[in-house]
Amino acid sequence: MTPGNEGRIPFNLPPVVGTEQGYIAEAIARGQLSAGGAFTQRCCSWLEDATGCQRALLVHSATAALELAALLLDLESGDEVVMPSFNFVSAANAVTLRRGTPVFVDIRPDTLNLDEALVEEAITDRTKAILPVHYAGVPCEMEAICAVAARSGALVVEDAAQALGASLRGRPAGGLGDLAAVSFHETKNVISGEGGALLINDERFVERAEIMRDKGTDRSRFFRGEVDKYSWVDLGSSYGISELNAAFLWAQLETAQALNQDRLRAWGLYHEALEPLESEGVLRRPVIPNHVQHNAHIYYVLVGGLAERTAILDELHSQEISAVFHYVPLHLSNAGLRYGRSHGSLATTEDVADRLVRLPLWDSISESQILRVVEALAEAMSGHRRVPSSAGHDARSTRPVQ
Repeated sequence: MTPGNEGRIPFNLPPVVGTEQGYIAEAIARGQLSAGGAFTQRCCSWLEDATGCQRALLVHSATAALELAALLLDLESGDEVVMPSFNFVSAANAVTLRRGTPVFVDIRPDTLNLDEALVEEAITDRTKAILPVHYAGVPCEMEAICAVAARSGALVVEDAAQALGASLRGRPAGGLGDLAAVSFHETKNVISGEGGALLINDERFVERAEIMRDKGTDRSRFFRGEVDKYSWVDLGSSYGISELNAAFLWAQLETAQALNQDRLRAWGLYHEALEPLESEGVLRRPVIPNHVQHNAHIYYVLVGGLAERTAILDELHSQEISAVFHYVPLHLSNAGLRYGRSHGSLATTEDVADRLVRLPLWDSISESQILRVVEALAEAMSGHRRVPSSAGHDARSTRPVQ
């Protein structure tokens, strides 16, 4: 198919499957719009079945899930949590709000995930947890990370915000650590507009997580008839999600597999169309290890440098194509310098942050739209230098494509 000019190509279009309004009407008819109703329970059961977690709690965002996880860690002033600097701010904020210290570690050059080979040397006697991020829906090397955690007595909190539906050696993301955070923000594969979930894989945390989710009260125990009244018993806040959001989310979860499959279709079209540019050495495509099933959350390319990336984005925007860069490294931010510390060189993080271009991707993006993006990208890159050798695949990766 020849790409045509189809007007503006947005970066993202939130998926709508068609049953959302009916379920929202049903939630209204049921007469409970606050957290904890029938749709919330359906969503939680779905997440427990899909990830194998002991308990799922719907919350208003993945940020809320990470803050709940930080509360469960019982962080004290000076306690440390190891995480990648190539990361959204929510993970670092969750730790810092509890007066902990984020410890920033470099990423792998192939998957752009936390480099598991660097984690152990970042551990100190103040380390309470390791917080890996499954970047672009590609799970981290969790066996190695969990082994380091076990040796050091640390817990593992997965930032699986981007990874619902992905798996590592057949094990679902979100079910690989002690706790996990999932996002249903409108840019994710499955959405509720705003929303998230805390996934609990260690039974020790279930009851306390419920209490913290319910403003620090034993409200859930009261509704189950386990206590004759509920009261303030622990730290907490208002982390729940409304039944209207949960009803919208339930419609999406019912079709989650189809939504992911359509994104994989689009991801595959990008990957095939961009292979010639990678062969010419002008960009690098994503790397997916053999033992990973990703969920096509992001399609990105790495280009030659910051100046080139800026010029490419400017050219794409001039053609009404909404491509973007991604994270500014946390260790270089004002708050990161104030509240966190870096362990070792973060050269890969800094290099990737200057060169990454995220391309438009959503579940129903058409082949002609994808080919138009690829054609515009190729034109914007004409005459630019080859991608430096440091951008090559990590020696530990097992394949460059999927």
